[in-house]
Amino acid sequence: MNIKKFSLILFLLLSIGVCSLIAQTEQDSSLLTIDRIFASKEFRQDHQPPVQWIENGKAYLIIETSEKVKDAKELVRYESKTQEKSIFISAEELIPEGKDEPIAIEDFSLSPDGSKVLIFNNSSRVWRSNTKGDYWVYDLTDGSLQQIGKSFSSSSLMFAKFSGDNQYVAYVHDFNVYRENFNTGEVTRLTFDGNGDIINGTFDWVYEEEFGCRDGFRWSPQATQIAFWQLDASDIGTFYMINNTDSVYSKLIPLQYPKAGQDPSPAKVGIIKLENKKIEWISLPGDPKQNYIPAMQWVNENLLLIQQLNRKQNLLTVWGYNPINQDLNQIYTEKEDTWVDINYPDVTANNWGKNDLLLTDENRAFLRMTETGDWRHVYKVDIETGDQTLITPVDFDVATLYIITPKYLYFNASPENTTQRYLYRIDLIGKGKLEKITIAEFSGINNYNISPDGKYALHIHTAALQPRTVRLISLPDHKTITTLVDNRAFKNKLEEIQMPEVEFFRVTTDEGITIDGRMIKPIGFDPGQSYPVLFHVYGEPWSQVATDSWIGMWNIMMAQKGFIIIDMDNRGTPCLNGSDWRKSIYRKIGRINSRDQALAAKKVLKWDFIDPDRVSVWGWSGGGSMTLNLMFRYPEVYKTGMAVAPVSNQLIYDNIYQERYMGLLQENKEDFIAGSPITYSGGLEGNLLIIHGTGDDNVHYQSTEMLVDELIRQNKQFDLMAYPNRSHGIYEGKNTRRHLYTLLTDYLIEHNFRTD
Repeated sequence: MNIKKFSLILFLLLSIGVCSLIAQTEQDSSLLTIDRIFASKEFRQDHQPPVQWIENGKAYLIIETSEKVKDAKELVRYESKTQEKSIFISAEELIPEGKDEPIAIEDFSLSPDGSKVLIFNNSSRVWRSNTKGDYWVYDLTDGSLQQIGKSFSSSSLMFAKFSGDNQYVAYVHDFNVYRENFNTGEVTRLTFDGNGDIINGTFDWVYEEEFGCRDGFRWSPQATQIAFWQLDASDIGTFYMINNTDSVYSKLIPLQYPKAGQDPSPAKVGIIKLENKKIEWISLPGDPKQNYIPAMQWVNENLLLIQQLNRKQNLLTVWGYNPINQDLNQIYTEKEDTWVDINYPDVTANNWGKNDLLLTDENRAFLRMTETGDWRHVYKVDIETGDQTLITPVDFDVATLYIITPKYLYFNASPENTTQRYLYRIDLIGKGKLEKITIAEFSGINNYNISPDGKYALHIHTAALQPRTVRLISLPDHKTITTLVDNRAFKNKLEEIQMPEVEFFRVTTDEGITIDGRMIKPIGFDPGQSYPVLFHVYGEPWSQVATDSWIGMWNIMMAQKGFIIIDMDNRGTPCLNGSDWRKSIYRKIGRINSRDQALAAKKVLKWDFIDPDRVSVWGWSGGGSMTLNLMFRYPEVYKTGMAVAPVSNQLIYDNIYQERYMGLLQENKEDFIAGSPITYSGGLEGNLLIIHGTGDDNVHYQSTEMLVDELIRQNKQFDLMAYPNRSHGIYEGKNTRRHLYTLLTDYLIEHNFRTD
C-alpha cells in the first residue's frame, strides 16, 4: 500500500476514534465539563437571602419575590418559633407616588422603634462592595414612602442610618456627613472639607481592604452627637491602573494606595454636637501617621470607646472618651512581639469589618479575644477598672465570637480537629462551664447567625461532599424548626455524576511539623496506579484551605479527569493549632510557609499512588505568591505551576497587610526581599503560567510585570495571561470565569497527560 495513502487512512481512523471518544465524553452525563460548570445553570446552588432579626429574635425579616407584582421584591416577616408568615411591606406599598413600578430592595434596616424601614437600592460598587446607592424611608404607621437625599445625584449616598430618636437619617455624600429630617425634608451638611483627600465618614482603600472599615460614622444613643472618622489621604501615593480597551486612547485610573514602608493616612475622630453643629476633635496620644483607628463605638451618651493600633500593629489600646468633660482614659492595652489582630480571620467568620467590642454586664464590660498566651482566649474587661476575667479557661483556640446573652457567650471552636468548626457556649463568670451546642450529625463546618435573645439561629452547614444547607434552629437544643435552604435540586444533580472520595490526613515533615491535609481522590481510585497530583495552596495568615467544607465543582471535574487534588495548611495559617503555630510566620512570609509546604509535599510524594514526575501547584493571591515561591525555590518537587494574581514582590503590596506580618520596611527590609518570589525567579525549571487582571486594585498588575521583566532577564520561559480591566477576583465581563478555568484546565492537561 502507498505510504501516503496508508498514513491518510491511519490519520482518518485515529481522528474518528478521537472524535468518537470526545463525543462519548460529551454525551456522558456522569462527567463534568467546563461548559456544564460555568456556562449552564445546571449546577447552581441555592443561597439564603440575608435575614434581619426583629423584636429581639421573636421574628425575622427577609426579602422575597412578590406573588402579586411580577419581578418585584417585598419584605416578609416570619415568626421564629411557629414560622407564621405575613407580609411586612408589600411590593405594592413600595411604588413611589407618580410611578408605576415598585422600588427594588437590596438591603434594609429598621428604625430603633420599629416604625420605619430604611431601604437601600440602585447601588454601585466602591472597591469590594456596593456601598453607594439610593435610600428610601417607608413609614409603617401611615404607609408613606419618600426618598432620602433626592437632591443629590443618583446612587451617591453611603451608610444611611436612623437616629435613636427616630427623627433623622444621617449619611455620607462625596466624603462629607449629612443629616436629614425625613419628616420635613430639611438637609443639614455637617462637615465641609471632604474632597477625596480629606475623607469624612468613610475610609480610604487600605482601611477598607485590611480592616474591613467602610461605614465611618456613629450616632450616639440619644442622637445628640455623631462621632465620625476623618482621614487625610493627601500624602498617599497615587498608583495608576490603565484601561486600554474602552477607547482608542488609554485611560488612567488613579488609586490612592499606600505601599509597604509608606506612612498611612492620618486618622482622627471628631464628635459633631448636633445642637450647634460644632465639631470637637479627640486628641489621641501618638503621631496620627504612626497609628490606626480601626474601630470606635458608643457605650452610652457619655462614653465612646476608641480602639487605637500602632503602626507596627503590635500594640492595641482601648480608650474611653467622655464628650462632656473631654476626659480620655486608657481602659485596656494589649501588646505582642508579633502582631495584634483586630478581627480574627477564620474559615467560618461572617464578621469581616465588625470590629466593635462585644459589650456585656449591662454595658459595664466588654469582651476581647487575645493571643498573648498559648491559645486564643476571651477575656472580659471591666470598663471602669480595667480588670480582666478569663472567660475561656480551656486548652484550645476560640475561632469566632457570636453573641452574648445575660449568662453565656456563644462561639465557634474545634478542639480536636482544626479542619472543622462547631458551636459552643460558656458561662460569662469565668467558671469554665462549657457546652458543645452543635449536634453530632453535622460533622464539618458549621456557621451561625444567632438571634439577639440567643433563642434562635440560622445554622449554615457544609462538609467536603455536602453542599451548603441552611436551617432555622432553636437554641440551646439545636432542634431544626425549618429548613430554609436544602439544595435538594443541586444534590439530585450530584447523584447523576461520578463523585470522588475525600480523605483527610496528616503528614509530619523532616523538621517535625505536623500538617493537616485534604485529598480529593480520582474517580475509580486504584492505589495500585500512579496519578498526577495538583496541590492547591494559600499559606498566609488570612486563609485556611484544608477544611471539611464543600470541595467545589471544578475540583470534582479535575478528579474525574484523573487528578489527585491536595490542600495543606502550613504554619502561619489561621488553623486552630495554638498561637505559636499562627504567629511563627512573623517576618517570614514566603520562607517558613513555602518550606513547610515543600517538605510536606515531599512526604506526600512518597505515597505509591502519586507520580512524582507529574506534580502541579496552583493558588490565587497569597496562594499565587506561594505557587511562585514553590516553583522557584523547590523545582525538584513542583513541575507545573499556575499563579493567579500573585504578589511577586512584597515591597509593592499595601502597608497595613504587609507591615502587620512582616514588620516595618525601614527596620527589616531584608525580610521583605527574602520572602519575595521575585528574589528566586532564577530557580524556575518547570512549566509556569501567570494570570493577572490588569484592573486589579488589590495586587496590582505591576506585580506580574516586574516578575515578567525579571524572568526575561533570567532567560526563563513561561506563559502569561492578562485579563483586561479585571479586578483581583477576575470575574468581570462576559465569559471571564469560563475562559479562566478553561485555561487552567487545559494547562494542567497539557503538562500532565501529553505523550511526547
